[in-house]
Amino acid sequence: MGLRSKVAILSLFLLCLPWLGYQYVWEMEKYLRHGQEKTLEGTTQALATALHERPKLFNSQASFLTQVKKGRDLYAYPFSSPIQLDGKRNDWQAYWHKAIDYGDNNIIYQRDTNQTLGIHFTHMVGKYAGYLYAFFEVFDPHVVYRGENSLSIDKNDHLAIATLAPDGHFKRYIVSTIKDGWISAFQLPMDPTQSTPVTPEIKIQGQWRKTQQGYNIELRMPLNMLGSKLGFALYDVNDSNTRQLDAIVGTSAIDDVNKLGTVLVPSPEIEQIIKGMGHNHSRIWVLDNHGRVLARSGDLHDNQNNWAGTFKESQSKSIWQTIKQRYLHPLYAKVLTTPPKDFVDTLEDSTLLEGSYISAALCGQQGSGWRLTPDKKAVVLAAASPIWIDDNVMGVVVAEETTHGIRTLRNKALEKLFDMIITVMGMGTLALFFFASNISNRIRRLRDDAEQAIDAQGRITQPIIPSTNRDEIGDLSRSFANIVTRLSQYNHYLENMSSRLSHELRTPVAVVRSSLEHLSLQLLPPNADKYVIRAQEGINRLSMILNYMSEATRLEQSITQADTEVFPLTDVINGCIQGYQLTYPDQKFTLSLPSQSIFISGVPEYIAQLMDKLIANALEFNEASHPIDIALNLLPYRRSDNTDKTKASKHQQIQIRVFNQGPLLPDDMSEHIFESMISIRPPLQTTKSLKGHHEKPHLGLGLYIARLIAQFHQGHIQANNYIDEKVQQQGVEIIITLPIAELPA
Repeated sequence: MGLRSKVAILSLFLLCLPWLGYQYVWEMEKYLRHGQEKTLEGTTQALATALHERPKLFNSQASFLTQVKKGRDLYAYPFSSPIQLDGKRNDWQAYWHKAIDYGDNNIIYQRDTNQTLGIHFTHMVGKYAGYLYAFFEVFDPHVVYRGENSLSIDKNDHLAIATLAPDGHFKRYIVSTIKDGWISAFQLPMDPTQSTPVTPEIKIQGQWRKTQQGYNIELRMPLNMLGSKLGFALYDVNDSNTRQLDAIVGTSAIDDVNKLGTVLVPSPEIEQIIKGMGHNHSRIWVLDNHGRVLARSGDLHDNQNNWAGTFKESQSKSIWQTIKQRYLHPLYAKVLTTPPKDFVDTLEDSTLLEGSYISAALCGQQGSGWRLTPDKKAVVLAAASPIWIDDNVMGVVVAEETTHGIRTLRNKALEKLFDMIITVMGMGTLALFFFASNISNRIRRLRDDAEQAIDAQGRITQPIIPSTNRDEIGDLSRSFANIVTRLSQYNHYLENMSSRLSHELRTPVAVVRSSLEHLSLQLLPPNADKYVIRAQEGINRLSMILNYMSEATRLEQSITQADTEVFPLTDVINGCIQGYQLTYPDQKFTLSLPSQSIFISGVPEYIAQLMDKLIANALEFNEASHPIDIALNLLPYRRSDNTDKTKASKHQQIQIRVFNQGPLLPDDMSEHIFESMISIRPPLQTTKSLKGHHEKPHLGLGLYIARLIAQFHQGHIQANNYIDEKVQQQGVEIIITLPIAELPA
């Protein structure tokens, strides 16, 4: 793994930054939610303070009841638009889920209890612009209208209304009609035992419409006619002949003021008070001590603006903004959930609220709570504070908000944070990458300089230029340069040692040789001759070593001054092999040459000397009775980046192969055998010439000279082990590759 890859992996730790930022923003959101909760509690407390000790706001709203009974105690639902009095349920459809069914459980009177009740109805009341609206969907298979000429108004199906008026008087009304259409209303005497005389009441208006299952009654009456007590009752007459009353079904008994139910009409005075709190974008509820809604203001779908409205998006169309809109925001949208505006609010049209925080407020303490909408798209925070009248809790102020504003702020904060983190991570990663690339390039450059300074044979070819940087890599470069300089000096000393030794040893060798010659002319004891002979053999051997060393030194010196020429390589090789065959008649040589003459640029004498060294080496290791194979093969042109395509098919190189069967090269010695003073022969190995047997010193200079000659001719020399299992042949092949010279036209 490279240095840049390691730095790239280490840079992954920068990914901890967005995680830490994300956790930090989540913690901030918790504090914001806590702050929102306290703010909302303060809002309810401030509004409750405005309603403290104001009993007139609650006296007319039946808030002093100890118990509220569904169906008996009515709630006038506030309408957002006027109701058309046509006897149809169309205008009530949006609110009809609040209607209440009245039947067997609401019987006030039944003539024959053994018979099935023949009437039941669905009913609801509402309020709009100073009027109380009521709708009755009556299921009655036998509708009996009032006779056209009848003076009685109660011997037929009719609706009775009873209320405790604001002036404190008990008042009763009857809605009775002779046919479908506009209703006729009459006021009865205050005495419940009397049904006459009757007075027409034109303030009560509405429609009576017959239906397939019975009839509908839709009416309205001014709120100033009503008090806090109200009751409705439907009288059922099934026989148009006898006109006997069969049953009475109603919201409550209407013959006694104490038996009347109540009606809760949302207070316009309280609505005016809480409208001033609409600027805080919270939904405000005011409840009585039974949890019934007295007033409401605000919309839960818009309250997030109070939190997110202060955060303005930049309208500039910069390059960064374009990148954010096109690339980053779609990525953020997958991680950050945008608060939806279409969540389901089941309490939007509620007339009764419940909850632990409301119960706590009814007990005199502030409370708050969190709830999830049914579709799980929004979290709603609600806070409640009690309303005190004469040390009694007479109502509750409830404020609600969603966390959409906080979530929007959180998303904006995370987007800003991610923008900064992405920028920092990008710049940091690029900086680390360029830093690692710079270090890697410097190390790679130092490696290349070190490899180029020393060739495959361990010679110093060029110095290393020390770096001027004052860091650790610069120190390493200067250390390498110093080491290479000292090695170059030492190698120069070693390379010149052979010439110095040969020069310095020739004089003492000559002295010893002349002394031995004079000594051999003297009369010596019989046993002393053999010592003189041994001394002369040692001197001859030492002289031969000096000659080999001198030969290599002379070749190194003369090879730089030699004049080259273009000559036929095939003729030189052929002549050399013929000479070897004459010199070594007992050794067989095989030669394979190309069909045409091959010319190279160089010195023919050096090529002959090269072949001498290769053949001498092959003779030493060749097994008896096996020929030495010499072959010249043409090689195709090697293509490179700057190759001329017109020359791609020409032969540009010649290969000289010398093969002898025998022992294989040791491992990792194919390159080292061409170095100076390197030999793989045993220390006391002798050379067996075909003319006789004599000991010959081996300094490892033969193949070294062959390499010098090959390099002088721009060629390459290599040694390989060759094994052919098919013919059970193994040995060593030495291959020299030389470039072919182009002859002038």
